[in-house]
Amino acid sequence: MKFKLVSDFKPTGDQPQAIEKLIQGLRNGYRFQTLLGVTGSGKTFTMANIIKEMGKPALIISPNKTLAAQLYSEFKRFFPENRVEYFISYYDYYQPEAYIPQKDLYIEKDAKINDIIARMRMSTFEALRTRKDVVVVASVSAIYNCGDPEDFDTLNIKLYVDMEIDPVDVSRKLVRIGYRRTDAVGAEGSFKLKGDVLEIYPTYMDDALRIEFFGDEIDLIQRIDRMNKTVQEDLDKVTIYPAKEFITTEEKIRIAIESIEAELEERLKQFKAQGKTLEAQRLEQRTRADVELLQTMGYCPGIENYSRHFDGRAPGEPPYTLLDYFEDDFLVFIDESHLTIPQLRAMYNGDRSRKKTLVEYGFRLPSALDNRPLKFEEFLSRIKQAIFVSATPGDFEREVSKQIVEQIIRPTGLVDPEVVVYPTKGQIDRLLMEIKNVKDHGERALVIVLTKKMAERLSEYLVDMGIRAIYLHSELDAIKRVEVLKKLRRGDVDVVVGVNLLREGLDLPEVSLVAIMDADVEGFLRSETTLIQIIGRVARNVNGKVMMFADRLTPSMKRAIDETNRRRKMQIEYNKLHGIVPKSIVKPFELKVFEEFMRKKEEEYSEVVKSVLSLKESLSVEDYTAVLEEEMYKAASELRYEDAARLRDELYKVREKVKQS
Repeated sequence: MKFKLVSDFKPTGDQPQAIEKLIQGLRNGYRFQTLLGVTGSGKTFTMANIIKEMGKPALIISPNKTLAAQLYSEFKRFFPENRVEYFISYYDYYQPEAYIPQKDLYIEKDAKINDIIARMRMSTFEALRTRKDVVVVASVSAIYNCGDPEDFDTLNIKLYVDMEIDPVDVSRKLVRIGYRRTDAVGAEGSFKLKGDVLEIYPTYMDDALRIEFFGDEIDLIQRIDRMNKTVQEDLDKVTIYPAKEFITTEEKIRIAIESIEAELEERLKQFKAQGKTLEAQRLEQRTRADVELLQTMGYCPGIENYSRHFDGRAPGEPPYTLLDYFEDDFLVFIDESHLTIPQLRAMYNGDRSRKKTLVEYGFRLPSALDNRPLKFEEFLSRIKQAIFVSATPGDFEREVSKQIVEQIIRPTGLVDPEVVVYPTKGQIDRLLMEIKNVKDHGERALVIVLTKKMAERLSEYLVDMGIRAIYLHSELDAIKRVEVLKKLRRGDVDVVVGVNLLREGLDLPEVSLVAIMDADVEGFLRSETTLIQIIGRVARNVNGKVMMFADRLTPSMKRAIDETNRRRKMQIEYNKLHGIVPKSIVKPFELKVFEEFMRKKEEEYSEVVKSVLSLKESLSVEDYTAVLEEEMYKAASELRYEDAARLRDELYKVREKVKQS
């Protein structure tokens, strides 16, 4: 089935040339390309047009769950008649297994699985193995260990009308591939058998299946509504896929147990030779208990740590991931690549460092290290063609891309804002004057400072000066943060002062002024990439303006300003040539995405930083730097630049000490 793109719009501005160049690059066999698209230029629409034209399955990797959810929603609208899937980690909460030797403290794995996301993952697997018109929007969990695609293909049940089979036998087969018998209505991954009628509720389908028997022969197969039981479609045949991501055969379990026991014996010999009696006893007790559960139940807690044995992989061999479910020829888009690529690079080392201690102290077999994400090089080796998408591509994208295609013109005609640098002397008086001007036009302003204390003090001063101002930073709870942004969009306040106003992930078209205080302080909060992203905040308002207060022009400032002016010039010339009069974006007042974002306890990120820093005494320098680097890139990818800066500073300190020693 071909991709059918549904939209009221056609490519405009420089979207047509971007689409044409990137498609031609793909057809020429270019492995890597970059789409440099400014904020609001319709990069998602460009990606959708490329997918439609190339007609290949596509994987879009986003740096975090929230951005992935936004992309998923957009692509569902673009391709309503095709399969658009959402693939992220299915944990709402995840505390990894850990051991802190200095405190002799073992922390057991604690996780809460989101059943809806688990179901969406299964839907992704089913779509990829049965269709070609599939778009998968994923987080970086796409490179983490998942079930064997061969098992998914072979451990299924094929049924057809007139087939001779006992309904009880079908029930037994369903149990073997992860389904449970129940009387509950519509429970995912379950089935009901009453007389000659079998109802199956797959995890990967919105509907259910009804199989009617006449004795030992299938008389009817129907797709039905889960709740109302109304018939949606009569079927001649059907294939029922496993209910769980990790499912295997009895033969594989038997082989895996033999392999686990062999590894255990070898590891016990090593521990005893090293005089590590306690570690040997601990490992034997824990592993024997797991093996016993596998023999009796076919499952044990932490079964993923034995995945190498079930998959038949050699030590160090890469695991199966989402990428293995695609056919050989598929497209990859790396969205917000300046954030996503560093995160993909850091995942392997950070994961490995956490597990090494568990292995060394006898909590896990060495094979647990192979339950891991792909190394960055392994990830790249699985990709034939990729397009990096970002307004601010990183060095990696620029180095490997055969061509960088720019998409500078916005369909709305809006241009990048004017950027003006002012000295810090008299900065508050000048800021006050500009804010009053914005207020008189019924528009709003954002002021970005370096610390939470500065945000509080400046907002208090503005209030004293008659400006309706309020501060926003990470110490405010979720409800208060939502309320601050509601007040800004409604016009209840004129100014929001904050440390990092990128993190909110919202479009604020009412904002026509962004003021950046201490713009000449280099770092995460004032890097070239961050400054360009901040400038883009105000690109949705026709009166957009950016004020930078600084006493020197840093390299980051110069590059950001030069790039903005270059884009602005191109946009103005295009508008003049085509007689376009830019208009501010009018966007419905809606904060649902952000409210969901906040419900995920994003305000507790500072606690994550504290927990990372607390590992300093319990990990080797090598492992500690690996964890710091992974968490730093993760924080940056989620636009938590305050946290990223703290982790970066700690990373610099550790590396400096290593150099001096």
